[in-house]
Amino acid sequence: MRHSVITIVGILVLSLVLGACASQTASEPAQPADAAAEAQEPAAAVEEPAVVEEQVSGPLTVLCGPQEDWCQAMTAAFQDQTGIETSYVRLSSGEAVARMEAEADAPTFDVWWGGPSDGQVEAFTKGLIEPYIPANAALIPENLKDEASGWTGIYVGALGFCSNQDVLDELGVEAPTSWDDLLNPKLQGNIAIADSRTSGTAYTSLYTLVLLRGEDGAFDYLKQLDSNIFQYTKSGSAPGTMAASGEVAVAIIFSHDCVKFREETGANLVVSFPAEGTGYEIGAEALIKNAPNPAAAKVWMDWALTPEAQAVAATVKSYQVPTNPETIVPAEAISLSQVNLVDYDSIAAGEAKSALIERYAEEVREGAAAPES
Repeated sequence: MRHSVITIVGILVLSLVLGACASQTASEPAQPADAAAEAQEPAAAVEEPAVVEEQVSGPLTVLCGPQEDWCQAMTAAFQDQTGIETSYVRLSSGEAVARMEAEADAPTFDVWWGGPSDGQVEAFTKGLIEPYIPANAALIPENLKDEASGWTGIYVGALGFCSNQDVLDELGVEAPTSWDDLLNPKLQGNIAIADSRTSGTAYTSLYTLVLLRGEDGAFDYLKQLDSNIFQYTKSGSAPGTMAASGEVAVAIIFSHDCVKFREETGANLVVSFPAEGTGYEIGAEALIKNAPNPAAAKVWMDWALTPEAQAVAATVKSYQVPTNPETIVPAEAISLSQVNLVDYDSIAAGEAKSALIERYAEEVREGAAAPES
């Protein structure tokens, strides 16, 4: 299922922020003005499917992709509401797929919740995902789920630059507003980004550059950028903490994480976006094939799409845009309509991931081991 960025902005931003349920077809993407007009039409009442109430017991183990505190809050809320004993392990996307491959015959996890959907697509292509669409997926816009590969979107967020303004001032550099700005010699050793082999965030940046520059052009750019990189981290959000502490001037991360770190630390962090375009993630959930407790996993997946569950994010300062139109969008959330988003096809990104990561390891990291922290 492939959709244009106009559909993302038209349906997700206008429908969620304005609180209406505009509908459109994939074959005829709505223009922003058309989507706005549709959003003003009275929406037909949609009866929200209830979370399945049945005798399901634990334990449930969640492979969790977002921030640690969000994983904690979600599993605690689910256990309190359902009585199902629930635990989680937090892994970045690359780690998640590697762990699932290693455990394919006897999985540890039941459900993969969070992280860019291209990770779930890659796992599906490797036979690690059991296609399952929960009942509450009916509430989620069509362009934010894929029945064929079995994932359903839970949030959306744009990739951006997270800069420490104090460090930039010391260097005499403006906050970057293009990908080429990151090649400024004054930023040598002052940029952090995760490793694309371990991080879904970093892979989003890699695939975004492929879309903007072509594959060869993207790798030429990344090899130039390497001289300005202070550290490649394992986790996609870790560079943001480095920017907050003043260890680096610029972090390449999802913009909502920068907002979170600014609120939590009080650091003078600024969010900016490349004018030529940036990618975005559809954070998703999927059922793991041969899960030890698929019944509990399915209850989790249905519950996680409810407004109540999606509202947990804001309580821990995770300000992604939720996918359920009935969920209140946090005031702190980045307005995606103000960002030039590329036509990021998460299905194509997931299918291309293994080959691109192999090339990244050889040409950009030059055989260096993947980071462990």
